[in-house]
Amino acid sequence: MAKGDPKKPKGKMSAYAFFVQTCREEHKKKNPEVPVNFAEFSKKCSERWKTMSGKEKSKFDEMAKADKVRYDWEMKDYGPAKGGKKKKDPNAPKRPPSRFFLFCSEFRPKIKSTNPGISIGDVAKKLGEMWNNLSDSDKQQYITKAAKLKEKYEKDVTDYKSKGKFDGAKGPAKVARKKVEEEDEEDEEEEEEEEDE
Repeated sequence: MAKGDPKKPKGKMSAYAFFVQTCREEHKKKNPEVPVNFAEFSKKCSERWKTMSGKEKSKFDEMAKADKVRYDWEMKDYGPAKGGKKKKDPNAPKRPPSRFFLFCSEFRPKIKSTNPGISIGDVAKKLGEMWNNLSDSDKQQYITKAAKLKEKYEKDVTDYKSKGKFDGAKGPAKVARKKVEEEDEEDEEEEEEEEDE
């Protein structure tokens, strides 16, 4: 599993997480040599948590609230790592579906209508099997359709970029805004000179 940003603050804990942590510490004190069976331990904690009164849980709620304050305070000073996720422009062209997704969009309704009540996972399995059993000549129509959609997408992206609506921080939109700001500054300077005369 990939490791995230090591400088990112530790996540906030819930009241239940504090309760489990307390139970674990109690168990270690009472039975330091006995290893914890995680499945059993979790089940017992869950059962105990469900039977606790609101008053008993309030201690853990307070701990969670204090941890949320700590987390929010630390996150205030934390900026996302370089190369972090950029916001997507809702006006940007949408990526075209793959040939397999084109196939799925055609056959999914047919599978659902012939198998009412089928789970999403089973539909996906069936579609995967159908795709794998499809002959190369039958797959060709989806390959051709996907290629046409990809070609159109690339043209749309080129048009989109040429209009300067990409990467919010760069492009003609920012240049135009800067030009307007410079003109405003020049107008203010002229007004000040007129007032001085």
